[in-house]
Amino acid sequence: MYRREVLRTGAAVGLAGVAGCVGGSDGAAFSEGFEDGLGDWEREAAIGPEVDLEDFEWEIDVSETEAVEGDRSLRVWNEGDYDDGVSWATHPIAVEPGRAYEIEATAQFWSESESFNTIRHAVMRLGPETAATEEDFPQLGVNSSDFGETPYGGLREPLWLSDGWHEYSFEWTTPELSTDTLHFAVGTAVIWEADATHYVDDLSVTIERR
Repeated sequence: MYRREVLRTGAAVGLAGVAGCVGGSDGAAFSEGFEDGLGDWEREAAIGPEVDLEDFEWEIDVSETEAVEGDRSLRVWNEGDYDDGVSWATHPIAVEPGRAYEIEATAQFWSESESFNTIRHAVMRLGPETAATEEDFPQLGVNSSDFGETPYGGLREPLWLSDGWHEYSFEWTTPELSTDTLHFAVGTAVIWEADATHYVDDLSVTIERR
């Protein structure tokens, strides 16, 4: 089975073996606390074909309302009128082409409170191509940590598990990469018909050669 389908469906497969890490310039490749604003982050959104994207209201900016450390974080707001839609921010990360890597990505997401209703999902993605649609992110409960080598890494998990900050993370065992740039995306997907604001902070991506 092609592993892209695994990320989208969560179908069970055998785990690929993980090779040992090698030395070199391994370590933290990217970290972000949004203290200096958006910088190179690009803002994107998508919604199903039943709704024109122009009709889907969403906002992504830097806010001083909540922060894990420092004074700022990324604010992600989207409306729930259509019971659909996803909005996210993407940042490029440089890598050396012609190599395979073991990568770990983490981010802190803030929810207003604990809720028995699933109001939003946290979505994260790291891969050679930028995300363009909601289908480019994993489906609910799928985390690339569970599947060995895959063409991209990421997760989709419920928010509102508790009030305040909650850490989300995934590991990605890459194939040999032909690109010198990966694209790291974080955001929220609409599940419940209600407007909702979340904050994202303390992002980190560490890279080790396989």
